[in-house]
Amino acid sequence: MLKVDNITKYYGDFCAVDHLSFNVEPGEIFGLLGVNGAGKTTTFRMIIGLLEPTSGNITLNDKKIDYDVTDEIGFLTEERSLLTKMTVKEQCHYYGVLKGMTESDVDKRLDELLKKFGIESYKDKKIKELSKGNQQKIQFITAILNQPKLLICDEPFSGLDPFNVELFKNEIKEMAQKGSMIIFSTHRMEHVELFCKKLVVLKDGKAVLSGNLADIKKQYRKKNILIRGNIDIDKIKSLEGVLEVNPKGLEYEVKIADENVADKVFNEISQAKNVTKFVVEEPSLNEIFIDKVGETYEN
Repeated sequence: MLKVDNITKYYGDFCAVDHLSFNVEPGEIFGLLGVNGAGKTTTFRMIIGLLEPTSGNITLNDKKIDYDVTDEIGFLTEERSLLTKMTVKEQCHYYGVLKGMTESDVDKRLDELLKKFGIESYKDKKIKELSKGNQQKIQFITAILNQPKLLICDEPFSGLDPFNVELFKNEIKEMAQKGSMIIFSTHRMEHVELFCKKLVVLKDGKAVLSGNLADIKKQYRKKNILIRGNIDIDKIKSLEGVLEVNPKGLEYEVKIADENVADKVFNEISQAKNVTKFVVEEPSLNEIFIDKVGETYEN
């Protein structure tokens, strides 16, 4: 288990991370979210041992994270960290040996991953000769060469087309199924909802939202109603507790202050003709994020 216990990090007088705590269990994909400057990168750097917390502790399977433990960690950074004059094979040998692998083990694992990602022919090509998407594949491969017990993914799908996003998703899920701990950070909230059962949202270094995603959605008072049919929009907008009414394709999305307002809306439309759908839904994670952080999550 990764245990982040009440960590704080100061740069001079600036507090980048403020009393942050969370745990990631084996086989779990955990979301760590926040806008730029929220403290995510500092947290990642403390987890992998590049920075020491000002206070608090971080342990991986009850061990303080040092150079021995970092061999069990993979980190896919948002920024490119490839040496572009190296070939793919040379780059992977470099990272693999740094993680304590033998060159023969690197070769075996590299062949397996290149085949899985459909780029076997790129093994002896220089990184600079590859497209942005294929460079991202190589960066991902270097992060998982050593089959890490803990994998940190910061914007893993950057530069990828939908087909390759699916390849990455499947690999991350497979690693979790085999017991790896995954920390997943992205601005694509639909990916977080797909992957993560637990998450933390940071703002100004503090956790403003944390816990099980299903519980967070359930406890969030605001709900959405999807209605299909001929309805009187103005009458619905005039109901107390109705926040917005927006067209959404062939339907209307009615945002309400809490689920009790749903009965008022239902009573209002019950006499309308051709109403074929009335569904009360939990809000999206994106809506909750904007409400808690006060802005959208965009790079």
